[in-house]
Amino acid sequence: QVQLVESGGGLVQAGDSLRLSCAASGRTFSSYAMGWFRQAPGKEREFVAAITGSGGYTNYADSVKGRFTISRDNAKNTVYLQMNSLKPEDTAVYYCARSNSDHVPPNRNLYVYWGQGTQVAVSS
Repeated sequence: QVQLVESGGGLVQAGDSLRLSCAASGRTFSSYAMGWFRQAPGKEREFVAAITGSGGYTNYADSVKGRFTISRDNAKNTVYLQMNSLKPEDTAVYYCARSNSDHVPPNRNLYVYWGQGTQVAVSS
């Protein structure tokens, strides 16, 4: 069983930055792609970014391209989401998830394990 624990959320102002972290258990962390998703109140959970096991390929939602950066440290079993130039519409609960392969699809149904989420709130 894989456990994912997110941290780093908080309340910030528009234009600020935050870095989210997701620590994973297990010895096969580097074999799988990892992703970040978010869910705003009343909306469906949506794809934000994903990264392959080696970190060599990334995929981003259009809404965050150029502002967010996903990265990982396989020695620490941790994936990060650096969020810059935050906007009020980025307000959501952010979840990290492990893919069932080393691909980086935006489809949440292809992610097997999920964290409990961390709240990000951006005020205008």
